Order: sequence, then structure tokens, then C-alpha cells
Amino acid sequence: MKLTVDRITQEAPGILAFRLVDPSGAALPSYPPGAHVDVTAPGGIVRQYSLCGDPADRSAYLIAVKLEAASRGGSRSLHADVRAGSILEVGTPRNLFALEPSASEHLLFGAGIGITPLLSMAYALAADGSRYTLHYFARSAADCAFAELLAGEPFASNVRFHYAVQPDGLDTRLDECLAAGSNAAHVYTCGPAPFMDKVVARAAIKRPADAIHLEHFKADPVVSGSGEHAFELKLASSGQLLAVPPGTSIVEVLAEAGIRIDTSCREGICGTCIVPVLDGEPDHRDHCLSKKEKAANDQICACVSRSRTAQLVLDL
Repeated sequence: MKLTVDRITQEAPGILAFRLVDPSGAALPSYPPGAHVDVTAPGGIVRQYSLCGDPADRSAYLIAVKLEAASRGGSRSLHADVRAGSILEVGTPRNLFALEPSASEHLLFGAGIGITPLLSMAYALAADGSRYTLHYFARSAADCAFAELLAGEPFASNVRFHYAVQPDGLDTRLDECLAAGSNAAHVYTCGPAPFMDKVVARAAIKRPADAIHLEHFKADPVVSGSGEHAFELKLASSGQLLAVPPGTSIVEVLAEAGIRIDTSCREGICGTCIVPVLDGEPDHRDHCLSKKEKAANDQICACVSRSRTAQLVLDL
């Protein structure tokens, strides 16, 4: 989609929110809470951003972008080159971070820019009267994006702000937050990896893995070729066999054979390149499939994951 930047607001130091609308005023495709979109920055770099507006409002999409100190061009370009009236290419929404509809309670834990997918969840949960609490961790009140929004209705009674919690006190604070909810509550977290790791570890003490949900904004660095072995791909539709050597991804091997599949992040976090697996055991190295989905071994994130078996049969 080609969407117009209707408005840009500064939500916190280094964080800009972009309101995107259809140039003709048409309603945008609907999306579930927790969904994200691909956004192509003026420099041509594609990045994934969570939709943080009200999912019931189809007049606009809202994304928030933090200017990263080590930006490779995505956030830097959006901050420096985009103005109200600019046109951005935006993909259709995808959701890898969904609310569990059967959960009796929801505990949301966000830190920094990780508040964005949780905000859309809070909109949906408030609208249907679900039981939930949103815990927002930040260095200070000034560093909280959407703080004024969250401090007002319909969120105020369900939001708890946690400022300047030191690393050595985080476990205790998280335990207090978790204890305030029931052990049947599902837990959702987004933010810096060390923060999410802590939330997952503390939540797992009294909750099963399938009641804990998280979303990554970026993947851990991977050394290409490290500990990798060659394997073979078999394409079910044609029987074609393709060798995947160490240091080369499934996506790259398929492209060399003239078979192109959609990709975006190339880091295993967006889910664009997921391909069905008919036989063989994937070596899952992504951050987008859930533990349950990985255990099923019936799909693979082709940009980063590999194979534990000598051959993988793909439904291609």
C-alpha cells in the first residue's frame, strides 16, 4: 500500500509516532492486536513496526519509531527524511504476537519502545472488558512513549508504570507484578532482549511455556557458517533437489534456483518467509515461531533456519 503520513508526533526523546492514512480516505485493512507491518523507508530499507493504534479504527495506522544509535538506515531515514504529506510503502498487517482468546486474564509487560504492540492489545482488551494489566517499564516518566494516553481513560485503572528499576531489583519487581495476577493469566512481553528474558524466566516459574508470549524487534547476531552442516532440499511439487551448503541460507539457495519467496527482515523475526515442511526436521533459529509451532516441525523460517536431518522436503 502507498500511504500518506497524516501526522508526526514526538512521543518521547528519540521516538516519533507516524499516523498513516490512505490518500483517498478509504478504510485500511483490518488487523488484530499485536500485528505489525513492513515499512519501506525513503532510503529503500524495509523494517517491521508494530501497529500501536486502536485496531477498531480503520481510518489510519499508527506506528512508533525509535531512532536507534546503531541504525543501518531504517529508523534514521524515517526520522530525518519523512514529513507530514510524505508517501510511504506499507505492507499488509501480519500477526505473530496474538492475544490468546481463551485466557481469563492478560498480563502485559513492556519496556521502552516495546510498548507499541502492547498498546494495540490494551485497546482491544479495554474494548471488550477483558481482565488485564499493562506494566510499563522505563527509565523515567519523560522516557515513556504514549504516557499521557495510557494515564487516561480507558487505560488508567489497568496500567502500572515502573520507573528506574535497577537490574538487581528487576526479578523482585516482576515477581510482584506476576503475583498480582492469577497463575492462569497469559503473559505477553516486548522490549529489549534482556528485559524479555527476565519476564519469561520469572513467568515460567508458575506458568507453562504456551502461556508466555513475546515479540522480538531484532535478532541476536548469528555467525554465518558457525556449527552448520550441509543438507538437501527437496521441492515437493517437482522433486527437484537443491544442496544447501554451510553459510548459505535456504532463501539464497532457492533464489539461485529461480524460486523466489517473499522475505523482509532476513533475521528470522518477521515471519514473511515461512514455508511449509512436509518431511525432515528443521533446525529452528528464528524468533517468530512459537515453541508449539517449532515443536510441530511443519514449517520453517527460510531466511535463518536450517535442517537437523540430511533432507528437508518443502511444500514448494
